[in-house]
Amino acid sequence: MQRKQIVRLALALAGVVASGAALAAPPFEDTIAQRVIACTGCHGKEGRAAPDGYYPRIAGKPAGYLFNQLRNFRDERRHYELMNGLLALLDDAYLQEIADHFSSLDLPYPAPLAPVGSAAQRDAGEALVRRGDPARGVPACNDCHGAQMTGLAPFIPGLLGLPRDYLNAQLGAWRSGQRRALPPDCMAQVAQRLSPEDIGAVSAWLAAQPVPAHAAAPPAPSTPLPIACGGVAAAAGTASAPTR
Repeated sequence: MQRKQIVRLALALAGVVASGAALAAPPFEDTIAQRVIACTGCHGKEGRAAPDGYYPRIAGKPAGYLFNQLRNFRDERRHYELMNGLLALLDDAYLQEIADHFSSLDLPYPAPLAPVGSAAQRDAGEALVRRGDPARGVPACNDCHGAQMTGLAPFIPGLLGLPRDYLNAQLGAWRSGQRRALPPDCMAQVAQRLSPEDIGAVSAWLAAQPVPAHAAAPPAPSTPLPIACGGVAAAAGTASAPTR
């Protein structure tokens, strides 16, 4: 090989090495935000919710609520194979870190979709949300989830900003026993006292409501809830917060 060819080859190889160094991947970002990117494949960018109407928003939800749901999936009180598998080997400390991350996100909500169903159906749903049905032992949703239905920190989620299909699916799963929480399972008790028509009405009304500008869940008051819930033990040691 001639000297000029050797020089050209050496220069070409040097260029390849330099190019490879320039294109080398930067150091991996080992942060909780990076590690939970997998969650956004279903739950939408930054956990804002996906547009398909089934995967719920997790951004900004109370940390205690998110932690409870992660535990419920891991321990298979909630059944969704993908979530069950993803969380099966994670300990409580890591689940709490995930919950804290998504809870800390303060992101705007989109406008609600156009109302569905008849006006009479939505009126019936609003009545159950705001007043419940004492004759059947159904408390008003407001009594647990807050006057604005934006939840109560740290354990009770808001009911607004959720797709109608998701609300229907979850209430139906509680009614049928497919979804469970720690006993006493207050939401299962409530859902089992509702008819399928009631569930459809509640879901239709809630999904049509706009989310208030200040949607962060306020602290839960010290007054007891109208129904005992085992999702979280209160400071006094009594079960007091619903999970949904």
